Amino acid sequence: MSHSARFSNSYSGDWEVYVVTSGVPSLNWPEHDFGRSMPVPTLAERTEALAGLGYEAADGAAWQWQELSSATTARVRLLAALDVRPIGGAS
Repeated sequence: MSHSARFSNSYSGDWEVYVVTSGVPSLNWPEHDFGRSMPVPTLAERTEALAGLGYEAADGAAWQWQELSSATTARVRLLAALDVRPIGGAS
């Protein structure tokens, strides 16, 4: 089963990664807070954080980035998504 990992700079500015799991309330999604706003966590750090949550990138998956903002002068919030699966292929 494939899930989606999300990597974002939260509204407080700290970077976080979490895994969207269907049928589970968002408050219970697995998450990791990097506890910093700079520097942006590297690919290796994101991979390690996902492994700590029990997930790995799905075959052929790559991070897809997008910018979110409510106005042209507002602070931009970055969001990336990656298809992931439980480590070992268990669902």
